[in-house]
Amino acid sequence: MAEFTYRFRAPIAPPEAGGIGMPAYRQTVADGMRIERDVAVPLRDGTRIYIDLFRPVDESNPVPVLIGWSPYGKHARIQYDVFFPGSEVNPDHVSSYAAFEGPDPLYWVPRGYAVINADIRGVWNSEGKATFFSPEEAQDFYDLIEWAGTQPWSNGKVGLTGVSYLAVMQWRVAELHPPHLAAINPWEGWTDTYREVATHGGIPDSWFWPFLQTQMTFGRFEVEDLVAETQAHPFFDAFWESKAAALERVTVPAYVVASFSDQGLHLRGTLEGFKRIASPQKWLEVHRRKKWAYYYQPESKERLKWFFDHFLKGESDAVLSWPRVRYELAHRFYVGTWREARDWPLPETRYIKFYLDTARGTLDTAPAPTTSHAVYHSLGGGPGPHRATFDWVFTEPTDVVGHMAVRLYMAAEEGEDLDVFVAIWKLDREGQVVPFPYYAQFNDGPVALGWIRASHRELDPERSTEFQPVLAHRRALPVRPGEIVPLDIEIWPSATHFDAGEGLRLVVQGTDVNKYPKPAVYCRHEESVNRGLHRVYTGGPYPAYLLLPIVSA
Repeated sequence: MAEFTYRFRAPIAPPEAGGIGMPAYRQTVADGMRIERDVAVPLRDGTRIYIDLFRPVDESNPVPVLIGWSPYGKHARIQYDVFFPGSEVNPDHVSSYAAFEGPDPLYWVPRGYAVINADIRGVWNSEGKATFFSPEEAQDFYDLIEWAGTQPWSNGKVGLTGVSYLAVMQWRVAELHPPHLAAINPWEGWTDTYREVATHGGIPDSWFWPFLQTQMTFGRFEVEDLVAETQAHPFFDAFWESKAAALERVTVPAYVVASFSDQGLHLRGTLEGFKRIASPQKWLEVHRRKKWAYYYQPESKERLKWFFDHFLKGESDAVLSWPRVRYELAHRFYVGTWREARDWPLPETRYIKFYLDTARGTLDTAPAPTTSHAVYHSLGGGPGPHRATFDWVFTEPTDVVGHMAVRLYMAAEEGEDLDVFVAIWKLDREGQVVPFPYYAQFNDGPVALGWIRASHRELDPERSTEFQPVLAHRRALPVRPGEIVPLDIEIWPSATHFDAGEGLRLVVQGTDVNKYPKPAVYCRHEESVNRGLHRVYTGGPYPAYLLLPIVSA
């Protein structure tokens, strides 16, 4: 692989613009906690990062440490429903001491833990040039873990917890095996930055990925320019490999939490993390709620306490009786049944092909009897259809749980490439869409999503399976106008129950399936290669199908 060079730029603003002055150590006692602000921690190269430390007032007994590693500001107190309307975080469930997406000291310190909120290298007042999701950042995280595990007030056991960025870096630092790292809790964190965030199926994310950089670049030093690097690295190369977790190296005990609602952000990577880490002791929980609200709800914090009490204190064995996998089987919005399983994907899954028929707009277990095609406007404009749809009605109760995939045969009449978006929807007995939570704050989402840019259609043969086609993203394969090309599309996982008479709809179109007014935060794909009409072919030499993971209801 070729080498790469980081690109840097000036921070978006100095800390003062965010209400933070120069670092000044101070210690107070409040709400039963000893609070130390702006503690300087030296890294291996002499760079200093700054942390806030919360621990019990009584210092007679050493305590384990929980770390929230974040670029957003150790001081960052977020009113979730103000900044992210609809996120449904109960303000009674999280105190003003909790940094954004991180552990709440007011919950953990009275229960015998120390909590560290850290500003990573190069953001806010921490020194040095910031790189993100990088091997260098993982080394910095390693150094903080070892610092925390060797302080006189520490019992030598360090745990990691937090959502999103705070979870992504748990995978990365766990690869390095810090001696004092005792357990991790990646709560919804991607593992492959290229495939899961920067692009989807090779289609660049034009909104969330650039937005993310604006949220982590307050500081006094240069920061990595992710936007410029993304433009410089359109394919999966050494640069993107450096931002993907080496999951097979992770051996530390792990309590992994994902949400089927996080289509287009953390879901895929969190499940890949659970599947691929080598930890002998690992548990997976997958819900269909909104991630921040779920992280801070009392029941979730209690389960997390059982996990850390065992591995950081040696006090509770409750976690040892947990099922390896616990997932929520969704019936409709916020109505579901919790199920247990031996592994993920579920070992008892039957993968069944449902063939597309454009002549009837249906799915069937037998291939379409004749060749036909559907046409839609690839950019959603003009008269006529803007999508192609295919329906199936279940004749008996059925659980669809796991990874889906679709094989399409498509052509662009005018363009030299195609951006294709697919979605799975649930239909009630009257044929009306059943909405589900989507991202962290929306209420009208599909069951699952998939994407592909046709020039990226080449598969990675070593990583692909029948139910999970993985694109190589190493080069562009040309598409001539009018050429019919096969497209294997990975649809992100889900778990949904269908009663008899309820239906499943596959949607194929050329733009994002769900659209919200700006500045709503979610993955948008506005840098389209589409032009004119798309054609979807089925039947005869074009046996297009949707592969469904069926589990007996």
